[in-house]
Amino acid sequence: MRDPDGIALDARTRALVDLALALTRHPGANAAEYIERVRAEGVTDRGLHDAVNVAAYFNYVNRVALGLGVELEPEG
Repeated sequence: MRDPDGIALDARTRALVDLALALTRHPGANAAEYIERVRAEGVTDRGLHDAVNVAAYFNYVNRVALGLGVELEPEG
C-alpha cells in the first residue's frame, strides 16, 4: 500500500493505521488521541502494545537499513 491515508478501511483498522502513521511521522507527538481511538474500537491493551511494537520495529529496521545504505535485493 503506497497511500495509507487514502485507502478505505474499517474504523478499527483505520484507528490502528493512523496510530502507526503518527508514531512513524511524528514520534515525539502526543499519541493519546490515537490511543483513545484505538481503544474505542475495542482493541485491548495487549493489542495496543503489539501494534505500537510492530510500528516501532519496522521504523527501527528501516532507519538502520537507510543509515547503513542497505539496498534491497531485486525481486524475482
